[in-house]
Amino acid sequence: MNLHLPDNHKEAGDAVANILRNSKTIAVVGLSSKPTRASNGVASYLQSAGYRIIPVNPYETEVLGEKAYARLEDIPEPVDIVDVFRRSEDVRPVADSAIAIKAKVLWMQLGIENAQATEKARAAGLAVVENACLMVEHKRRK
Repeated sequence: MNLHLPDNHKEAGDAVANILRNSKTIAVVGLSSKPTRASNGVASYLQSAGYRIIPVNPYETEVLGEKAYARLEDIPEPVDIVDVFRRSEDVRPVADSAIAIKAKVLWMQLGIENAQATEKARAAGLAVVENACLMVEHKRRK
């Protein structure tokens, strides 16, 4: 796991635990309605842990009982964490959208890293987590 905090970040202790504790709404980019997909399992777990899940996938209309949106910019409410289930090379536009909607955290799932997206999001004031599973990190801190 790589954690990148914005320069103005002064939080002490476990920054990931603080992110999890202070977040309520998670937009899951690439969330699939197929129960066998990792995105579905992770989002389902997070939903059962009390987080509001907002699916972001132009090919879905509803996932886990929630209306799906084609883009982050289409979501009509504030988002705390943008959780990314996309290939590393596809993360830059997601980071731009996360910045545009004023999300607090850009979270890239296991195996996903993008230095340019990370630096741009961090420079815009977002905390960034790369190569880590949100579900695993939540379970580790329960």
